Amino acid sequence: MAYEFKFPDVGEGITEGEIVKWLVKEGEDVKEDQNIVQVETDKAVVELPSPKKGKMLKINFKEGENIKVGEVLCVIGGAGDKVVVSKKKEIKKEPIKKSIEKKKDSFGVVGELEASGEDYETSEMGQSETMIGSSQTKKILASPIVRKLAREMKIDLSKIKGSGNGGIILKSDLGVKRMKTIEKPAQQKILVKKKYDEYGYLERIPLKGIRKTIAKNMVISHTETAPVTAMEDIDVSKLWNLRSKEKKILEKKGIDLTFLPFIIKAAIAALKENPLLNSSIEEDEIVIKKYFNIGVAVETEVGLMVPVVKIAEDKTIIQLAKEIKELAEKSRSRKIDLMDLKGSTFTITNYGSIGGNYGTPIINPGEAAILGLGRIFDRAILEKKKMRNAKILPISLTFDHRILDGAQAARFLESLKLFLEDPANLLMKLK
Repeated sequence: MAYEFKFPDVGEGITEGEIVKWLVKEGEDVKEDQNIVQVETDKAVVELPSPKKGKMLKINFKEGENIKVGEVLCVIGGAGDKVVVSKKKEIKKEPIKKSIEKKKDSFGVVGELEASGEDYETSEMGQSETMIGSSQTKKILASPIVRKLAREMKIDLSKIKGSGNGGIILKSDLGVKRMKTIEKPAQQKILVKKKYDEYGYLERIPLKGIRKTIAKNMVISHTETAPVTAMEDIDVSKLWNLRSKEKKILEKKGIDLTFLPFIIKAAIAALKENPLLNSSIEEDEIVIKKYFNIGVAVETEVGLMVPVVKIAEDKTIIQLAKEIKELAEKSRSRKIDLMDLKGSTFTITNYGSIGGNYGTPIINPGEAAILGLGRIFDRAILEKKKMRNAKILPISLTFDHRILDGAQAARFLESLKLFLEDPANLLMKLK
């Protein structure tokens, strides 16, 4: 027997997805748990496995089309099975329309009709009919106009006794006075999108998927928080030398050591001293998290994604380096697990890897702050009457003023500065 594979609820409140790529074709054999399709949700691209073994009888949605949770994605069965399924979540019976023959005196097979110029239809009403209260199959005679009025007035035609010849339901049976003029069917509106305006040509890009989710979250953040940004310069010359030394050693082991693992460790140490920055507001309470899940912003072709390093306080610099690289690669290839995109308590975004010194990063909804990292640059510093070249890391901290004040944010920046400027303090925290 053919099996209807419906688009499942993949969690996270996702209600629809877009077909990215079919991994099998119609007529091909599929194994149980074999990945058959890639679907893009507003979080990531997920691969759906076949729930059973059989032959791919019918693919209901093409690549690029949207599908809602509960709609029939495809049909799997044996070679002799027949496909009797539509795309929709609920299969509705189409009314059985019968044309009524008209004679000169408007006399038809069901009796004499009013000479109103309206065509009448007969249909079998079942449970799938959209009329409210319909539960039993019943033949109904009514014109399309009467049916439309009944739908608008939410009247169950199966409970109306027609006063017309042969039991035909008229407008007057619905409490509507007969109109002398014949109503014209509503014309379909055609949406025209101009490819140009008065200044030149335009390109329109659909707002969907990850980009749509980002847009939604950014609006939520700006409307539900009181964001303030503080900035600071940190001398990371000693850390620069330490990282350069360790980087050469780890490269032989295939590990790419960046500054980010060190900054994550320093941020956690500073958060422990300033716990309000690792919190969130829930109704009338400020909830301080005693664990540290650090979100790391990653640029992808479809937009910014923020995978989360869970329980980062228990991981070493090397473990953090490996996990950050793995999560970034999965994000860019759209193979990231949905669980790796949730649960962050504090976020770090490194826009300096591309360029720029300062910014005003937007707080991730459900968090109290976000740390932005600029590009490290050289600065001449006078120290003990001597000039030296310093490596300066510009940082920007956006915090929710509802949760903490500027003084608390400044203390966090001073703590972070202490751990990053003196690797000895940081190394003590790494043990």
